[in-house]
Amino acid sequence: MITYQYTQKDWTTFKEGIKREWAVTNGIGGYAGSSMIGAHSRTHQGYLIASLHAPIERYLVFSKINETATVGTSTVSFETSQHCASGKTVYTEGQKFLTSFIYDGSVHYTYETDNFSFEKHITLKRNANVCAVAYELTAGDSDCTFTLTPLFNYREHSESSTPDTLKFETFTEDRTFYLVPEKNKDIAIRFQTSEGTFSERETVYDIDMQLQIEVDLETDGLDCHYCPVDLSIAVPANTTKKVSILCSIGDVNERPAPVSATEAFSILEENARCHAELFEKAGYRDSFANQLVLASDQFLTYRESTKMMTVLAGLPWFTDWGRDTMIAFTGLTLCTKRFKEAEEILLTFARYIRHGIVPNMFPDDNMPPLYNTVDASLWYFYAVYQYLHYNPAAEAEAFVKEQIFPHLKEIISAYEKGTDFSIYMEDDGLIHAGSGLDQITWMDVRVGDWVATPRHGKPVEINALWYNALKVMEELARLYEGDDVLVTGGSATSSSSEVSVTGVSATGLGSHVSVTGVSATGLGSHVMTSHNYAALAELVKASFCQKFWWEEKGCLYDVVDGDEPDDHLRPNQIYAVSLPFTMLSKEQEAKIVAFIKEHLYIGCGLRSLTSDHSDYHGIYCGSLPKRDAAYHQGTAWGFLLGGFLSAYAKVHDHSPECTKELLSLLEPVRHHLTDNGCIGSISEIFDGDAPHNPRGCYAQAWSVGETLRAYMQDVLPYM
Repeated sequence: MITYQYTQKDWTTFKEGIKREWAVTNGIGGYAGSSMIGAHSRTHQGYLIASLHAPIERYLVFSKINETATVGTSTVSFETSQHCASGKTVYTEGQKFLTSFIYDGSVHYTYETDNFSFEKHITLKRNANVCAVAYELTAGDSDCTFTLTPLFNYREHSESSTPDTLKFETFTEDRTFYLVPEKNKDIAIRFQTSEGTFSERETVYDIDMQLQIEVDLETDGLDCHYCPVDLSIAVPANTTKKVSILCSIGDVNERPAPVSATEAFSILEENARCHAELFEKAGYRDSFANQLVLASDQFLTYRESTKMMTVLAGLPWFTDWGRDTMIAFTGLTLCTKRFKEAEEILLTFARYIRHGIVPNMFPDDNMPPLYNTVDASLWYFYAVYQYLHYNPAAEAEAFVKEQIFPHLKEIISAYEKGTDFSIYMEDDGLIHAGSGLDQITWMDVRVGDWVATPRHGKPVEINALWYNALKVMEELARLYEGDDVLVTGGSATSSSSEVSVTGVSATGLGSHVSVTGVSATGLGSHVMTSHNYAALAELVKASFCQKFWWEEKGCLYDVVDGDEPDDHLRPNQIYAVSLPFTMLSKEQEAKIVAFIKEHLYIGCGLRSLTSDHSDYHGIYCGSLPKRDAAYHQGTAWGFLLGGFLSAYAKVHDHSPECTKELLSLLEPVRHHLTDNGCIGSISEIFDGDAPHNPRGCYAQAWSVGETLRAYMQDVLPYM
């Protein structure tokens, strides 16, 4: 069991208390979240953000519960919140009574006063839009009345509400309070309790709740919630009782069964069992690995439209993206031995390949997928290769051969001949991508006609991935189609073809490339076989080594387009070292790793641009235009850490000294899991400037997945 535990020393002030957040997911796109002290700080927080059409159409329906305890004539409020009143920020500081906070996949609060204490446990039911809140109430020497005030909403999770937008029809039946939104009378929010008495409130709106993270993004950060009833529960002196609360959303005509006092506790126990099964399946006896296994579970989700599993790119706002999925895939599914989910993910994206392009995004409005990416398709080869490596069973091989391999051939053919978004292979075998306003690498920010990070031409990671894809296809074609090909010492020959590549090496090419019998155009005139893939790979290797190596800097250009390579020094080159199949000499690879460690590594990720460049932005904050300007221009990215760690291990031959250094390089991530971010997860991005505060999504799939993959592959086996 992985447990993160905090006490009062960890929230000495309200502002310190909201820096740590928590999140719980339900496996169908829904989630819950708040801060460690129970005060909301962003619009994407609440006890139940339901996914009405898994994993999309996410609506905040159950915001939180505020509690008070009355003993005699004394009433204590445990509410913890931030509001704006008459232009001033005011705090309700119930955290002063909070003595313990625990996160273990569910969340657990403990509050104490002189005469009363209670534990509050919050979780989501798996595969259902149901929030369970379990209370353990303990009265001292006097009788106590414990009062709960539930706050409701009905809005998209990225929006905010006002009293004018929050209108409901309400009624009560069998200890269930129903709310039917005026916006959607086909559904009902259902608040169920195992005991207690409902009473109407005079004040039915919680107005101007101020969300500090939204304020930091230069918005007013104000929200409103609907709170028409109180629930009162009697707790006799010197007794302890359990109370279960369930909040759900469903068809307006459905009437759920009554809730028992232990039902919410049963849901907690079921989730704990599921987490224990995850740890057992993964098979690690290492606490850091299991921390990442627990984090990984938040991103795997069911997609209703495909009836298969997919990956949420990040919490709280991203859905399932192709690029992110393929990069996170190995860590989330293979390192955790969730092979069934892995197969479903590969199959889902394969079915939606169009013109050789893996979809980059399944949009929230149920429109056709978006295909604006060059790298998702190439990362797909990497995912398939890793799947076969981790799952050598005959059934896995048959699955890839029958259901995936034809799609891989389709992708290679499309990239070779040319496809959408100016993706095509040039005569030198390298891949060109993008034109105009199309931003199709992962550095893709565009606001109107402004392109923040233009990378048209031949991006370094795309061509590293292209070479890797060709080598994967060479192996798979030989395995599935039985080509007689011999590949040795940087050359490829075949008994069944006139194609021959000789005299190609990664070093000493100078200004000339010697490649005989190979032309980029000639390779597309017939069906590609293993020897054709090998020959094309050698052409790519020769061209890449000649055109991308930046001798002066001892690293690679980020983009090559014509005679003027890009002068931005970026982390994308790490994949020319870390991928399974690479093109450079060991000396060159070692120089790249050393360069990145010195100039781009910041602890939890790699900067997207060196800090000495005129375009560098070291802080990601403020309004959207300010953030967009920094997003790929200095902001550090968590997912890049995985490639860097693998590359570092590779060039240092996994030596004992190397493993010790890798553990040191991972120490900031260990700290991040417990401090200043989403507890138990890894953020999307970090400031390039110290102290490297976490930004963006507070939990990101590829940040977690790549850290787990690198740790499992390149650190743990060598400890």
